[in-house]
Amino acid sequence: MASAENKETASPMARMVEIGYSAAAISAMETCAQPASDAMLVELQRVHGNGTRIFETARQYMRMERLPEQFKDYALLEEAAISLQLFAANVVHGLFQTEAYARALIGGSFPPLPDQRVEELVQLRMARTALFDRDPLPMIEIIIDEAVLRRVIGNDEIMREQLLHLVECAQRRNVTLLVLPLDAGMHGEYAGDRGSMNLLETPEHERLVYLEPQDESILISDPAKVSVYAQRYAKIRSQALGPRESLDLIKRLAGVTE
Repeated sequence: MASAENKETASPMARMVEIGYSAAAISAMETCAQPASDAMLVELQRVHGNGTRIFETARQYMRMERLPEQFKDYALLEEAAISLQLFAANVVHGLFQTEAYARALIGGSFPPLPDQRVEELVQLRMARTALFDRDPLPMIEIIIDEAVLRRVIGNDEIMREQLLHLVECAQRRNVTLLVLPLDAGMHGEYAGDRGSMNLLETPEHERLVYLEPQDESILISDPAKVSVYAQRYAKIRSQALGPRESLDLIKRLAGVTE
């Protein structure tokens, strides 16, 4: 196996061995007969990166190609966003899902997907969580409807793990997590009645809204429309529990006693 000291003089066969893939696999990738897997690109970056990020960049584009068509444009915006304000009305937002929750959710979707595609989408969803540790850190606020926290996806253990993961996420200094309680509409006002929404701010400080009703993709950039959604989000926020109360509720639902 080629060492770090003799990579430049190692034979092509030795370097293929170091990557861990056969000549046939490399050839299929080079001729586009078979796209490179994410794992292969990781190894190519390690062995052939030579101080550049060429294969890391390729990983990003390959991930984007595997995403659902309607989600690709937003995924790029999300990855670069400097701030996100999210309202999750039906299920836990994809950025905050555990792998088990995501697998149960995607695997149980309709129409049913092949197991391989389910697994691919799960891993793509998990890759999105790199956003939490990106430099510079994005500011992320999420409001979760209490019904989402009580809706069991997969089974009780998967759901408990998901709730505990939300508790962990809330400890991050760039994350604010709020819960919109079930009794938010008791006084005749319920701002969350029109469903989930994502509001984001780009590095150029443009504000956008992204909606995904029934597998459709709607990206809104018109300032007047964005303003309406921002006001609606602010109203939802005003009806939500505070950060500490929200965290206490999630812990109780997870069965955590202090």
